[in-house]
Amino acid sequence: FCFSAACFRSCLCKMAACSVEDVLAKAERDEAEKLKSISVHKELDLEFDLGNLMAFDKNPPDSRGFRNQNKDQFLLSLARDNTQLLINELWKLPTERVEEVVVVKLPEPTTRLPREKPAPKPRPPTKWEEFAKLKGIQKKKKTNLVWDEVHKEWKRRWGYNRAKDDTKEWLIEVPETADPNEDQFAKRVKAKKERVAKNELNRLRNIARAQKIKVPGVGLAPTDQPSKNELGKAVQVARVSTASVGKFQDRLPKEKPLRNSGKKRKFQPLIGDFSAEKQRQLDLLKIMDTKKPRLDINKAVNKQMREEDAESGSRRKMTGKKGRRSNFSGKGKGKGKGKGKGQASGGGKNRKPRMKLGKR
Repeated sequence: FCFSAACFRSCLCKMAACSVEDVLAKAERDEAEKLKSISVHKELDLEFDLGNLMAFDKNPPDSRGFRNQNKDQFLLSLARDNTQLLINELWKLPTERVEEVVVVKLPEPTTRLPREKPAPKPRPPTKWEEFAKLKGIQKKKKTNLVWDEVHKEWKRRWGYNRAKDDTKEWLIEVPETADPNEDQFAKRVKAKKERVAKNELNRLRNIARAQKIKVPGVGLAPTDQPSKNELGKAVQVARVSTASVGKFQDRLPKEKPLRNSGKKRKFQPLIGDFSAEKQRQLDLLKIMDTKKPRLDINKAVNKQMREEDAESGSRRKMTGKKGRRSNFSGKGKGKGKGKGKGQASGGGKNRKPRMKLGKR
């Protein structure tokens, strides 16, 4: 076997050329794989919702290719093609440049997506809002400035330096029914504090009612020197705090019953069950319209039964009085020791025992 140097060199050159070509071809394939074409062919066009950046592919997947190829690689390729189609649709929209950045204004979404959390509920109306809606009271917007007749100028309706500010008066007229020695200025300040506290309490109650939280009662506020009425009220509250609501609670020595501790009157609510209120009004009008008095069957039957019981009781009393005989002599036939022709009730051998009267 004879192998020359020239042949050896030619073989080496061919091998080197083949390897370089293979390397370059492989590099081109890799680059093409990375930078695929933007044109993607699909048998069925995709449906797009550009507002939500969504694309719906209705083409059936290639089951044979999914089984033969790598599953992850197949899914990545499918996702890449659909994403490329979505980006192509975005570039069809009008674009604009904002600070050297190209942006696209998306249209309104057409697909309703489910929320992760429930939608926030609207704020429930307050009692005043429900009452105003029921009575048809509309809120009127008032101006902030009003004319002050005293200072002859326009002033604010509320707040500091407002019009008709009675807190700036240096003289207050004492009412005829008030105590002449009572400080009217202190009384006015106290009344204002009470109004502010009442408004704050109502505000907190509205918040608690909106959040469905049970509002505790006002209770008894602790004071340094409680009065006699406050102590009595505290004792009464402690008494009815037992499981039996104070029914079996013993009274303290020399304890007097608390005044004004009866049941409070319960009025019908202004808002609520309108059908029951309507029925009550109709019944009242029906009673007023009828000339004959309305007959209560139960009341009439009970009255009749009471009258019959009273009549039967009076009859028994009369029968008992007539049936009784005195121990003295009477006018009866027969022989007896007493005066007269009759036999005495107390004597006689042949006297029969008297029957006892009772309920029949």
